Amino acid sequence: MPESPRDPQLLKGVLPILVLALLTERESYGYELVTRLQSDGLTDITTGTVYPVLARLERDDLIASRLVASPAGPARKYYVPTAAGSTELGDAVAAWRGLVTTVDTVLTRALPGAPALSKESS
Repeated sequence: MPESPRDPQLLKGVLPILVLALLTERESYGYELVTRLQSDGLTDITTGTVYPVLARLERDDLIASRLVASPAGPARKYYVPTAAGSTELGDAVAAWRGLVTTVDTVLTRALPGAPALSKESS
């Protein structure tokens, strides 16, 4: 069954959370984040989508960056969450899980034959 196209507005709302979560796993540079998101299932994500999110998170002091010399080209800017970014991630995950529960409740009621979302998928 072919994958349904993603709603860009849904992705816009959740992408900062995903970026913070990936940076919590390990420090990364922009293009590496794109490839990690792609390998996790966001196959249509591009640098043009991720770099503005990184800029906004850095402007909001949720991530910090440092330049690291690259053996193959210009220096790379590596990102890591700040303390405020870690707090924001925790708050965002709690809000996301609450939203998933609400959406699942409504959809299950509206579409009785549809399987309920499991806790693992949230």
